[in-house]
Amino acid sequence: MAQTGLMIDMQVSQAQDPPVTSYAYKASLIGSAHRFELTDEGLSWHIAGRSGVWRYDEISAVKLSFRPVSMQQHRFRADISRTKGGRIAILSTSWQTAALMAPQDNGFRDFIIALHARMAKAGSRAELTAGLGARTYAAVLTFLAMLAVAMAGLLVRALMIGEFAGVLFILGFAALFVWQVGGFVRRNQPRIYTLDHLPTDLLP
Repeated sequence: MAQTGLMIDMQVSQAQDPPVTSYAYKASLIGSAHRFELTDEGLSWHIAGRSGVWRYDEISAVKLSFRPVSMQQHRFRADISRTKGGRIAILSTSWQTAALMAPQDNGFRDFIIALHARMAKAGSRAELTAGLGARTYAAVLTFLAMLAVAMAGLLVRALMIGEFAGVLFILGFAALFVWQVGGFVRRNQPRIYTLDHLPTDLLP
């Protein structure tokens, strides 16, 4: 069974009804969990004392992205928008304690896949995008290019004056930076996907 009620809960109803898939996570230590359920009527949600049901054909857009934070480097996010207005954010991590943000990889992945399957069955024509926005991504690449030029300049200068300790420091920092940022840039490349071909690198 799921701990603290924040893991995926699959319940198969009688007869041949499709399974009811639910998911929940805590966005902060304060307040109740954000809870979601895929029902025959649509996407049911309960957030901060508010609730509603969005029909699958009313969902106008889904955006998947990779959003690491200091407490959890392996975190994914789905932003779901409705034709009549409103947006829901679903995260793959949940706050457990003041020092622990726990991953819920399997529950998040299963829920997002099931949501897309329900949308496809309902004939959804939602806009499906992955990664960062084009302008934001371009700004990130520009910043990284400027940083690379600056690092190269420091490396050349350190070599010219024989500061080999400085050379090792720059190389080590560059390797760590590429390891930390490279995955973020690669995963968040802007693109469009379809209901039956989800971007696997944006699912845990």
